[in-house]
Amino acid sequence: MEGNISDDTTFYLTSQWLTTFVPSIYTVVVTVALPLNVMAILMFLLKIKIKTPAVVYMLNLAIVDVLFVAVVPFNIVYRFSGNNWKIGEGMCRIVTAAFYCNMYCSILLMTSISVDRYMAVVFPIHSRSWRSRKRAWLVCVFIWLIAIASTVPLLLTKQTIYIGSLDITTCHDVLELKDQQNFYMYYFTAFSSMFFFIPLVITIFCYFEIIRTLSKSTKDIENSSKKTRAICLTIIVLTVFIICFGPTNLIFLVHYLHFHNGHAESLYFAYILCACISSISSCLDPIMYYYASSRCRKYVYSLLCCKIHDKPKQTTKQSSTESSFVK
Repeated sequence: MEGNISDDTTFYLTSQWLTTFVPSIYTVVVTVALPLNVMAILMFLLKIKIKTPAVVYMLNLAIVDVLFVAVVPFNIVYRFSGNNWKIGEGMCRIVTAAFYCNMYCSILLMTSISVDRYMAVVFPIHSRSWRSRKRAWLVCVFIWLIAIASTVPLLLTKQTIYIGSLDITTCHDVLELKDQQNFYMYYFTAFSSMFFFIPLVITIFCYFEIIRTLSKSTKDIENSSKKTRAICLTIIVLTVFIICFGPTNLIFLVHYLHFHNGHAESLYFAYILCACISSISSCLDPIMYYYASSRCRKYVYSLLCCKIHDKPKQTTKQSSTESSFVK
């Protein structure tokens, strides 16, 4: 099927932004995120062990990032080839679905980590019966099923279009206008609302309550350390939400809402650039693991040949902190 495109679309598809900048960013992401997340998975499985709900969520998030990074090279080759997809319609559908599955699975898992932290800090006693490893696995399975099921429509619809004027085949960059004004408009607006904006509100509430609760506690060294880690974790998670995923979902939502009044190609071009930036979240997630788990911090210290000499009483307090903030 051959598509007719406007001069603006031709400019975007041939610009250095899409053929050089975007694939360069993806290349850096793959180079950094793949070893970091593979190391995180090995650390969770072999060193830390899967004993707490927090580790269950972080392990699944690392797996999501690895699976995403595994398909990014296809996008890199596509962009460096002048936005020319050469490996078939089926693979285009898989890569497209994998991108959205990773984004929204990551968002839901980070939200789950936030809720888990909220329950551990705000309701340290009552949450012991709620926060179990089994329930964490059930939540993760549910998130995986929701994310995969939500991307099934992308696997069932045509994603490639041959552009005769440029002699290239695009993958998810050029779609039929009638499809965008009907199916895709409702699909992606619902997608962004349910899987980004609602989780964002929940996450902000959770970390606000965590910091507020810790601020009310006795001001000792132990609580100060917990508060510092909570603030660092809050900054990292909200950075991923607002900087990595925020512009992508906001622009995409506005882009498809514009179809009520007409076509908005410039917004989609901005969306592609923001979607590229959102992939950096795969590099930031391992930093979140560091601040979310004291066991993870200890293992990183051991890799760097740094030994922490704590007094017995301080070790006991650290264990108590682990039970209320990390587990």
